[in-house]
Amino acid sequence: MQKRSFKFKIIIPTVAIIVALTVVISVFMSMRFTDIGNKLIDEKLLAITNSLQYYLEECRANTRMAAISMASNPEAVAAVKEGDTDELLRIFTARVELYRITYFTIIDSEGRVLARTYEPENFGDPVDNQQNVQDALKGEVSTYFESGSIVKISTRTGAPIYDADGTLIGAVSAGIRFDLDSEVEKLRTQFGAEVTVFFGDTRIVTTITQDGQSIVGTTLDPHIAEIVIENKQEYFGDADILGEKYKTFYKPLLNADNEAFATIFLGIPLADLFEETNISIRDVIFFGLGGLIISIVLLYIIISSISHPITKLSNHMYHIANGNLNIEVDVKSNDEVGALGESLKKVASTLYRLLDDIDKMITEQKKGNIEYFIDTSDFLGDYKTLADNILELASFGMKDQLTEIPNRRSFDNRLKLEWERAVRYQKVVSLLMIDIDKFKNYNDTFGHQQGDITLQIVANTINQSLNRSIDLAARWGGEEFVVLLPETDVQGAVGVAERIRQAVESADIPCDDERGRKATISIGVNTQTPTQETSPADFITGADDALYKAKESGRNRVVSFNA
Repeated sequence: MQKRSFKFKIIIPTVAIIVALTVVISVFMSMRFTDIGNKLIDEKLLAITNSLQYYLEECRANTRMAAISMASNPEAVAAVKEGDTDELLRIFTARVELYRITYFTIIDSEGRVLARTYEPENFGDPVDNQQNVQDALKGEVSTYFESGSIVKISTRTGAPIYDADGTLIGAVSAGIRFDLDSEVEKLRTQFGAEVTVFFGDTRIVTTITQDGQSIVGTTLDPHIAEIVIENKQEYFGDADILGEKYKTFYKPLLNADNEAFATIFLGIPLADLFEETNISIRDVIFFGLGGLIISIVLLYIIISSISHPITKLSNHMYHIANGNLNIEVDVKSNDEVGALGESLKKVASTLYRLLDDIDKMITEQKKGNIEYFIDTSDFLGDYKTLADNILELASFGMKDQLTEIPNRRSFDNRLKLEWERAVRYQKVVSLLMIDIDKFKNYNDTFGHQQGDITLQIVANTINQSLNRSIDLAARWGGEEFVVLLPETDVQGAVGVAERIRQAVESADIPCDDERGRKATISIGVNTQTPTQETSPADFITGADDALYKAKESGRNRVVSFNA
């Protein structure tokens, strides 16, 4: 028997092993892709359903805050007593954007419309089909999901309006609509999913189209309608809509009578990813088998020439795997090995650049520049996802997640930096310690959700009251905030504090059930020229002592520690 050469002994087993591995890996990867894909999609659907739940609660809270604030407005009370429609429209139209609501309706004590945002020229008709209005005319504040002849689906809050004598003279209804194309488009962008709103079992607004045409007017699947509308249950599952597969979630909206009158649908469209993946893997196997015939010839020619670049590439990969990302990959080969070397070079370069950007960001934020973040726009694919996740984690560490202003950690870093700079150059620095007056009573009256909204309004008001980029407003904790004013003397600091106090007082945030009372703040001011013998802790204590005096002397005022 003729003996085969050494090269053939290598080529034939190599071809056989490649064929076997190709088949096994293809089958395994097909199964893994399916499992991983389903898991990721299920996790995404769960995340956006939680976001939807939060969004609906936020809408209810906004309408409640808006209705209560509107009902307690002295100008509005006077306009209701006089039946002045134009004045009511002027007063309330400006508050639509402030409280992030869609519309409002003002009703007199007889239940007749005095003014409203939609069809404002039409009024005088009775409003007898809105439960929140009926409750408000009985002196109760209530929030429901409701429908009407013009506004098909919305969440509304009704609040009673009293005059100075305590007589109920009307009601205000504030709402957020869900039956608008603009609203579902906003939700699609926010959730990254298709959105549909059903009235009964009929689509009235949707982001889903067929051949460029909206599918508004089509109906809900009877099986799903029975679960969601009749049984008032949420529904997760797969669905086929217009020939496209979706992972779906249906959320029933219950009205005042506990009836499911509307449904919000979220759907993640699934391309035929897994079927295409299986087809692609089979194609790889078939083409691979054909290519192996040619490979037997080519392997004989190139088997001796490829060992050197592969060895170099292996060494480079070893160094990169052990953390040396700054290595120069110099595999020069005009073939797949060279292409792999270029890809490896790009991987190392991208990761090295990302780590370098992160190091710069950390250095800047340690200096107090908490607004410095890396630019992720030119990262691609999973690199961008990684960079964005790192950016999000950095943001969590430096900002208060409720008010979206710097947190205590950011303040401490910045104070340390400014204190050292002030000691070095003998510069003056001022600190404002701010507390929302009687905030516990506020939470007891309106609830913690409204309390969170108030914290956001106060934080935004403080931040907008600062005119210099070097000034820093941060949340100290609970209902307390701090403002750091570098190179600001006591007169300037007191002036800034008074401007902030007046801005919060003018924000018209209701304080409690007493008519006409608004939320206020007390501010303590401390100004020092730091030395080696003084400390930031004493600086903070001085501002805190001044805040205590402001609260003890009647609240809603500014007191300076230096006075």
